[in-house]
Amino acid sequence: LDKLAGDNSADIRGLVAENDSTSPEALAQLAQDRNGGVRNAVASNASTPPEALAQLAQDRDEPVRYLAAKNTSTPPETLAQLAQDESAGVRYVVAAHDSTPPETLAQLAQDPDEQVRYAVASNASTPPEAAQLAKDRDQEVRGVVANNTSTPPEILAQLAQDRDRDVRYSVASNKSTPPEVLAKMVQDRDGDFRYLVASNKSTPPEVL
Repeated sequence: LDKLAGDNSADIRGLVAENDSTSPEALAQLAQDRNGGVRNAVASNASTPPEALAQLAQDRDEPVRYLAAKNTSTPPETLAQLAQDESAGVRYVVAAHDSTPPETLAQLAQDPDEQVRYAVASNASTPPEAAQLAKDRDQEVRGVVANNTSTPPEILAQLAQDRDRDVRYSVASNKSTPPEVLAKMVQDRDGDFRYLVASNKSTPPEVL
């Protein structure tokens, strides 16, 4: 495989770049390939070494940076760098990544792009410092916060009062919603709320 990494054919180099068995040294070499498709393949390969992924995070082509941000092997410090990317698509992938540092997620919680904020709200690693998402102007973002089992109880209690019914529905079905909040929600005149509270395994017996 290492010999084929220097092949004249971009198609061959691309196959080498996407092969999990390719050596880290060859992948690092291919990360500098003149062909964007080859670099895409390197950026997607979970075997690509961290230093090569850090290099690809600065690539001139957006698809390469996007794939580097999506790679499960990309280290936290490189994800933090990609969180500053000019492309909202790249920032979205960083916001959804399991390895993105909490402080980077807190930063992305203030992103101007609603889809990026949506991804932060969905991420189980999002820290309490990103609580402003519970007051986001976009109801879908608030709904994802309400549905996230990692959302702090006090934020779920706040969202139980949200003006949007779908957001409140998410609170009613969230297993992390405090029992006292569920007890209040079961009194709602809307039958769907009672159904969701009754289905929630966190609802205390006395409420049922």
